[in-house]
Amino acid sequence: MVMLNIFVRSIIIYFFLFLSMRLMGKRQLGELQPFEFVITLVTSELACIPMSDPTIPIIYGIIPVFTLFIAHLFITKIASKSVRFRRIINGKPVVIIEKGNILPEVMKELNMDADDLMEALRSKDVFNPAEVEYAIIETNGSMTILPKSTCKPICPEDVNMDVERAYMPVTLILEGKFLGNNLSVTDGVTKQGIMKLLGRINMESEDILLLLLQGSKVFVQPYKGDSLTVNLEEGQ
Repeated sequence: MVMLNIFVRSIIIYFFLFLSMRLMGKRQLGELQPFEFVITLVTSELACIPMSDPTIPIIYGIIPVFTLFIAHLFITKIASKSVRFRRIINGKPVVIIEKGNILPEVMKELNMDADDLMEALRSKDVFNPAEVEYAIIETNGSMTILPKSTCKPICPEDVNMDVERAYMPVTLILEGKFLGNNLSVTDGVTKQGIMKLLGRINMESEDILLLLLQGSKVFVQPYKGDSLTVNLEEGQ
């Protein structure tokens, strides 16, 4: 009976905690601001206590979590209205590489060593600080870099090249199921057109793990065999 009680309490608190986290937003753990990270840690600790101890009323876990949720909304609201308050609770971005030079005094202030700096650079696919003009440590602890002009990849604009408009890939078949609702965000593509294309490549929707439409190009990954990219218009 005690085990059943703990099981039910855990399920209730889990869903309440899940709802609270969803309402707080969709940030990833590495993107949390300091006050958000503190709230997350404290909330998880408060939720564990009534989960594991059946002698503690379940409301003792729900009320603190709800209180922290309200505090989060209150702080977020004030921060959205006041730049000064936002700077107080979040801090401000700090330049750690300036004009190609690493700033040791800034590293000391941030309690970073050379290994930490190199690790942060590698996370941005930079293996040599000589390629960086500016690097900034953001308020959530992540690093943003501006490569030197000589190290930036060449883009079509640099060589005055006309390129095709970019399209957002749209999933139309996922694990054998046709997602008809996604047709509403395509430029006039119909289910019949997709089915005709599948007939051309001798496949059924049940054979496909993933089908993406991007402009007029269709990426098809079947459960068996190699992936392929075909032109939708050829199958219309």
